[in-house]
Amino acid sequence: MWQLLPPAALLLLVSADTRTDPPKAMVVLDPPWDRILEKDNVTLTCQGAPRLGDNDTLWLINGSLISNQSPYYVIAAATVEDSGEYQCQTSLSTLSDPVRLDVHVGWLLIQASRWVAQEGDAIQLRCHSWKRKPVVKVNYFLNGRSLKHFHWNTDYHIASATHQHNGSYFCRGLIGTKNVSSEEARILIQGLPSASVSPSFLPWSQIIFYVLMGLVFIVDTVLYFSVCRELRSSMGLKRNIKVQWNLEPQDK
Repeated sequence: MWQLLPPAALLLLVSADTRTDPPKAMVVLDPPWDRILEKDNVTLTCQGAPRLGDNDTLWLINGSLISNQSPYYVIAAATVEDSGEYQCQTSLSTLSDPVRLDVHVGWLLIQASRWVAQEGDAIQLRCHSWKRKPVVKVNYFLNGRSLKHFHWNTDYHIASATHQHNGSYFCRGLIGTKNVSSEEARILIQGLPSASVSPSFLPWSQIIFYVLMGLVFIVDTVLYFSVCRELRSSMGLKRNIKVQWNLEPQDK
């Protein structure tokens, strides 16, 4: 009966259960910006476990399969038509979450390491120019208010985000004699997640683990009291035999 399995065997069952789900693939951008300008180059890499001797990768754009089967998807001289959601999958992984890539037209583009962040996260902002043309006298703006001025084009860093960093960002600078600005893009700063986790949201593997640990406790408790009863019964029987043996000579 499975109820009588030793605790070690039950723990092995739990470990086996947690290994049944294959890992999820992940799409990684290089350079790591999800907003780019026309003519930019970007390489998308599918990070996932391949089967030995099988490096074929499944790629989808906006949910439609494409012919590329390499772990790398290279976009050279991007156009607006390259905008969309990219997903990938390898032979030993499940389909990745979609990664959104947006291709814009313009002289300048505000880029960020993340658009949705938690309080305390670091964020990097970049004022990117078309075809990497030199930009000087760069200003970063938040909700229309100037944040920082750089003589040369320099990234702007938020060391620890707070709700004061919520809002719309853009940059402005000089390309040659042209005073140009990027479009605005919004950054959302969320509160820190709660440390407590509702049981209804626990992963199934953790739920099974807690159930099996409860069963192990019950089985161990039942076995403990059963052994105690057996020992008490055995000790009582020995005492009865000893008393009878001592009484027999007197009866004679």
